[in-house]
Amino acid sequence: MIQSLNTDKWNIRHFQRWIRCVLLLVIMSGCVGTSPPSADEPLPPPEHANNLAAPLIMEGNRLFMQKMFRDAEMKYQEAIEIQSSLGEAHYNLGLALTKRKLYSDARPHFEKAAELEPFNPIIRNAPPFRRYEPPAPNIPEPIHDSHMGHQH
Repeated sequence: MIQSLNTDKWNIRHFQRWIRCVLLLVIMSGCVGTSPPSADEPLPPPEHANNLAAPLIMEGNRLFMQKMFRDAEMKYQEAIEIQSSLGEAHYNLGLALTKRKLYSDARPHFEKAAELEPFNPIIRNAPPFRRYEPPAPNIPEPIHDSHMGHQH
């Protein structure tokens, strides 16, 4: 009987430890990945950014998050001058210009970002970019007349 009680206590403690470990793993797994930036946040430099352009993008992002949009704009422009193939730098510059309400200046950078990174869902689907996509042309439907083209 005493052996059975000791075994039961051991099983309960073992089970409690197991539950704590599982809960800890569940909690930690939620913290492992980083969430992607929202549509109003600049993108980090891509892996293929060179060692001169990447720090400029990061500095621009820091300035952007501090709402220093004009200064961020200059950093993104410098990054583009060094490595013009960075869609993220163009996108971030477009965001900074948008924050300053310079929409016509922002448009070419959003378009260039989409051209350079056509499969980046943040660039393609962000609300600031959608504002700059031209609306679908309003083409009227052709008029079909069942009597045209033949004689009665």
